[in-house]
Amino acid sequence: MRRLTIPALTAALLTGLAAPAALGQSSAAPVYGVQLEGFDYPYPLKHYTFASQGQDLSMGYMDVAPTGPANGKVVVLLHGKNFCAATWEATIGVLAGAGYRVIAPDQVGFCTSSKPVRYQFSLAQLATNTRDLLRSLGVTRPIIMGHSMGGMLAIRYALTFPDGVQKLLLVNPIGLEDWQFEGVPYASIDSLNENELKTSADTIKAYQLRFYYNGNWKPDYDRWVQMAAGLYNGPGRQQVAWNQAQTSEMIFTQPVVHELVRLRPPTVLFIGAKDRTAPGANRADEETRARLGNYAELGRRAAKAIPNSTLVEFPAFGHSPQVEAPDDFHKALLEQLGR
Repeated sequence: MRRLTIPALTAALLTGLAAPAALGQSSAAPVYGVQLEGFDYPYPLKHYTFASQGQDLSMGYMDVAPTGPANGKVVVLLHGKNFCAATWEATIGVLAGAGYRVIAPDQVGFCTSSKPVRYQFSLAQLATNTRDLLRSLGVTRPIIMGHSMGGMLAIRYALTFPDGVQKLLLVNPIGLEDWQFEGVPYASIDSLNENELKTSADTIKAYQLRFYYNGNWKPDYDRWVQMAAGLYNGPGRQQVAWNQAQTSEMIFTQPVVHELVRLRPPTVLFIGAKDRTAPGANRADEETRARLGNYAELGRRAAKAIPNSTLVEFPAFGHSPQVEAPDDFHKALLEQLGR
């Protein structure tokens, strides 16, 4: 496996000469464009164009009007690292039916948004991009809901713009522990990129089966595996892998857990207690791995640290309760929004 420097990476993007077999492609996965062209989003997809770090970028997003009597409130949905805005499909429908305007963006480096070759990824930068998108839509104080990496980003958003969040909803957010502090060794972006280039539908499914769904797979999950794998199968696979490596390093080196005590908005933690997600834990020794990603404990600890917080536990579910048990999750979600 050859390692690509940034100039070589740019050349590969321009020439499209990378060999599919060398990149761990799966013949079972579809092929999507670099901004997920070819994958159908559940609601009309729009793009917000803006300048950031000296380049022109765009963020794909869905802006869904209420289908029930409008209540004047806006919910912004932030996707996880291995997901896209489209993964919120069922939640968007439930919220719109309950009278909410729903905005679901794809972050820069992900899904339908730009995949910049040179970009300094930070949670604060992604939060700022999101805030600027919302401002362009006339939204100044929404309810922010984030899942997985999106939960970590939602925490940084609320810390960065404390007056711009009406309520904070966190669905199995990563970042409730500091993996580096706990003893997980650092991995460079280059080494992370080498691993990303091995990604296939099979490796995505195996990871999610083990960590997200407690060993129980449902056919409904296959669509989201194919969505992610199709990006790696497409012409943008080099840049998709590179951005994923960059954002993995971002997550690892930019902890938020130490700042939970500073959160000001009313916060609800929705925690699937079977979750064992701990980015980088595979690099740690056995003793360290065993204690990481214990969401039953992490959720309770975070609820104690966050002022004005509520903990909603799903003892039988894993990393993605909104996908694994949508009826249970959405019932709890609407109850908390109604308080």
